[in-house]
Amino acid sequence: MAQRFRLDFNGAGIERNVRDAAARGLLLAAEHVLAEAQDVVPLDEGYLQSTGTASVDDGDLTAAVSFDGPYAVRQHEELDWRHAPGRQAKYLEQPLNANRGPVQRIIAAEVRRALQ
Repeated sequence: MAQRFRLDFNGAGIERNVRDAAARGLLLAAEHVLAEAQDVVPLDEGYLQSTGTASVDDGDLTAAVSFDGPYAVRQHEELDWRHAPGRQAKYLEQPLNANRGPVQRIIAAEVRRALQ
């Protein structure tokens, strides 16, 4: 006895869902890195820490974590500057490198949810 099945494949819909999920995952991952960076960003009056932001370009599927301010880049790059205990230069680079695994898992989890 033969069984017949019909499979409708909505490729465009699936692609849109996966891209949306990837964008959500990127934003969640960027927010994770931002939270980690907030813990080590140089802190004097708190201005630099308050400028931290996470964003995603949905078209390119790229995420960014940034801090704004006239001295944000110098604070990040000057390894000889003194900081309060627990605060440091490379306040973006170090959290990103330390969280590569969690970042990948966050993005993958969102994409997996879209495929279920």
